[in-house]
Amino acid sequence: MGWWYSGIRARCEAGIDRRLTRMTASGSGGLEQVAASGGLRLVVTGQVQAVGFRPFVYRLAQELGLTGWIRNRTGSVEIVVTGPADALARFERDLIDRAPPLAKPFIELREAEIAEPDSEDFVILDSESGDKPRVFVPPDFYMCRDCADELLAPTDRRYRYPFINCTQCGPRYTLIRSMPYDRANTTMAEFPLCEACSAEYSDPADRRFHAEPLACPECGPQLQYAPVDTAETTETAPLDAAVRALRAGKTVAVKGVGGYHLLCDASNQAAVARLRQRKPRPDKPLAVMFPSTGEDGLDAARRYVDIPDDAVPVVTSPARPIVLMPRRRDCSLAEGIAPGLGEIGTFLPYSPLHQLLLDDFGGPLVATSGNVTGEPVLTDNDEATQRLSRVADAFLHHNRPIARPAEDAVFRRVANAIRPIRPGRGGAPLELQLPQSLDNPVIALGGHLKNTIALAWDDRVVISPHVGDMDSPRALSILRQVASDTQEFYGVRAERILCDAHPGYATSRWARAQELPMHSILHHHAHASALAAEHPEIDQWLVFTWDGVGMGADGSLWGGETLHGRPGSWQRAASLKSFLLPGGDLAGREPWRSAAAICWEIGQTWTGEADLPDAVLVRQAWMRGLNCNETSAAGRLFDAAASLILNVHRTSFEGQGPMQLEAIAAEDGPLVELPLEPDNFGILRIDWRPLVPMLTDTSIPVAERAAGFHLSLADAIAGVADLLRETRTIECVGLTGGVFQNDRLARATIDALAAQGFAATLPVRLPSNDAGLSFGQVIDYAAHYRS
Repeated sequence: MGWWYSGIRARCEAGIDRRLTRMTASGSGGLEQVAASGGLRLVVTGQVQAVGFRPFVYRLAQELGLTGWIRNRTGSVEIVVTGPADALARFERDLIDRAPPLAKPFIELREAEIAEPDSEDFVILDSESGDKPRVFVPPDFYMCRDCADELLAPTDRRYRYPFINCTQCGPRYTLIRSMPYDRANTTMAEFPLCEACSAEYSDPADRRFHAEPLACPECGPQLQYAPVDTAETTETAPLDAAVRALRAGKTVAVKGVGGYHLLCDASNQAAVARLRQRKPRPDKPLAVMFPSTGEDGLDAARRYVDIPDDAVPVVTSPARPIVLMPRRRDCSLAEGIAPGLGEIGTFLPYSPLHQLLLDDFGGPLVATSGNVTGEPVLTDNDEATQRLSRVADAFLHHNRPIARPAEDAVFRRVANAIRPIRPGRGGAPLELQLPQSLDNPVIALGGHLKNTIALAWDDRVVISPHVGDMDSPRALSILRQVASDTQEFYGVRAERILCDAHPGYATSRWARAQELPMHSILHHHAHASALAAEHPEIDQWLVFTWDGVGMGADGSLWGGETLHGRPGSWQRAASLKSFLLPGGDLAGREPWRSAAAICWEIGQTWTGEADLPDAVLVRQAWMRGLNCNETSAAGRLFDAAASLILNVHRTSFEGQGPMQLEAIAAEDGPLVELPLEPDNFGILRIDWRPLVPMLTDTSIPVAERAAGFHLSLADAIAGVADLLRETRTIECVGLTGGVFQNDRLARATIDALAAQGFAATLPVRLPSNDAGLSFGQVIDYAAHYRS
C-alpha cells in the first residue's frame, strides 16, 4: 500500500478518530463479545461503493449462514449481522481479505452488542444518507475480464455491445452527477432498464447487482457514425463505418469514457501528417493505442516498443494509463508519431468500444486528445462536431452523456521507477491523507499549466484529474466546474481558497474574485511541500525545485531553486545564477531568446542572429533592459542548450527543446565544473556561464554536448548539497519540478549525490510538474497556518 494508506493505518492503530481498525486474518479481537451478543454492527468505509461491495457482502453472509442487512450510506456501508460466533469471526476477516479487487475497505466503526435484526435472511436495504458523510468518489475503470469474455461471445446477449460493464468495470467519475452513487444520480438515469437488465440489477447474486452504468443493446446507449462529408454513404453499422474510414487513412473523432479521441492509423505516415497539420499539432508526441493481444495484452505493443518489466503492471492496471516506452529500432510506426524523441506513449484499450475498434482494425491507432490544442478534452457531441470538423473526417458519437472530462493518465520511467506525468482517467480523483488535520476546508487551484485542483478538509485531500493549461475561457470554465463538482460530491464547502503567488495567472485572478479568504503560496514552496508530504517522517529537507518559471519571493522569476527546511518554513538556500531574459512570455516558445541571452550575458556573439531577423531588435532591447525579466529558471537554461546544440529555435509545445535534448544525449560527455559562490544575500549561486563555450563548440559531437550539459548540472547539484551540509541539517535531498521529469538529468543527479553520501528522492504519487502544485499548496498552507 502507498504512503497515504500507511498514514491512515498508523492513525487507526493509535486509536485516534473513533479507533479506525483494519481487520486481518489474524485480527480476531472482540470475538468473545460477539459470541455473547450474537450480533455485530460494522460501518465500513474506504473504496466500497461502485466496486460490487454490497453483493459481495450479501454472498459472503449467505455462504456463512448469517442473517441481517447491509445498506449504502453516503461514502460508506453499514452492516448488521447475526449468527454463530465462529461464522461472525470469519465474516469479519473475509470482509477485508476477500473483498472485490477494486475495493479498498476498512472498518471505521465496530459494535458487538446490538439487538438482533428483524430478518430471517440477509438482505440489501435501500441507500441512506449518513449524518456525517465520508464520501469516496470512484475513478473510471477499464473493462474487466468477465465483460471482455462476454463481449466476444456470440451467444451472449451483449455480444459486441460497446457499453458492456458490471460492478467491477466501466465508467464512474465521468458519469456521476451527485452522491451517493446510485443510478438516478448518474448520466445513465435517462436510460430505463429493460426487463432483463432490471432482473440482473435487482439480483444480489448477480455480478451486475446495482451496477449503475448497466445497459444492453435493448435499453442502453447507442453509437452514431457521422461523416463530415455528408455525401458519404453511411449504410453500414456505425462501428464498421468508423473502421472503414480508419483503414482509408482518415481521422475519426471517437467519443470515449472521459471525452473524445482523435484516431488515425498509426502506421500511415500520410494519415499522421494530415492529423498534425489539421489540429494543428506539428511536433508534440501522439499517444498510440495498441490491440490487446497475448496473455498480458502486450504482445502487439512489443512489436513496436521495448516494455520494461516494471512498466507491465502499470500499463495493464485497471487505470490503463499511457506509459512512455522506448521505441524499438525496427519499429514500423509512422515517424511522425513522436518526432525527435525516442519514446512512444503506449496504452491498451480500456473500454469495450476501444476493444472492438482495435480488434476490428487489426493494428495500432493514434489516439490523441479530441480538443482544440491546449484546452480540456471535448465531451459534448454537438460541441465536438462544431469544433473538430476541420480536424476529423468523421465522428463516432454515442448518446451517453459525459458529466465532466477526464484525460488519459500518463506515466514515464524516471530515475528507475515508473512515475506519473499527468493524473487522469482511472487514477483520479486521488485521495491522500494530510499529515495534520485542517481547521477549515480549503480548495487549491494550482498554477497556470497542467492544472489540477485539490479539495482538503479534516485530514483528507482529494486531487482532481488533469484539467489543463489555463490559457482559454473553456479551460477556466472546466476548472470552475471541477471545483464545484468536487465540493458537491464530498459534501464539503471550502472556506478558504489557495492559489499561486503569481498575480497574473488566470487561477490567481479567479481566486481574487471569489468571496473567500485567499492565501497565495509561492510556486516552488508548493513543489517542495508536495514532495515532502510523501515522507512526513523527514523533518529537514534540501529540495531542488527546478522548472520553467514561477514567481519568487523577491519578485523575480525563479526556477532553479534549492530550498531548505520543511513545509511552511522553506528557506531559499541556493539557486542558479540569474540572467536577463528578453521577450517575457514569448521566451517559453522561442528558445532562441534564452540562447541569445546567455551568450550576450558572457559577451559572446550569438551566431543565430543572421537566421532570425528580429534578433537584432531583441538584442537592443536586452541591452537596455526593455521587456526583459530576470530569471533563474532551469527550464530556460535547458531551452538555451537545446537552441545552441540542436538549433531548436522555436517550439510548438512546452518542453519540446529539452525533451529532444534529453533524447539525443549520449551516455558520456565533457564535464564542466560550475563555480558555486554566495551572492550578496547569502544565496549560493550555481554559475552556468562556463557551460556556454562547451554548448557552442561544434567540434564536439551534438550527443556529447547534450550529455555534458546534463552531467555538469547534476555535478553542480551534488556540489551544492555538499557545501550546504556544512551549515544546515539535511536528512534527505529532494528533486522536483518539471525539469526532473528528465530521466537523463534525474539519474545523473542521483548518482552524483550518492557519490557525496546523499540519498535522493523524487515524487511517486503525483507528478513533479505543475500537476502537483495544488496538493503542495494545501500541504504548505496546512503547515504554515496550523494551530
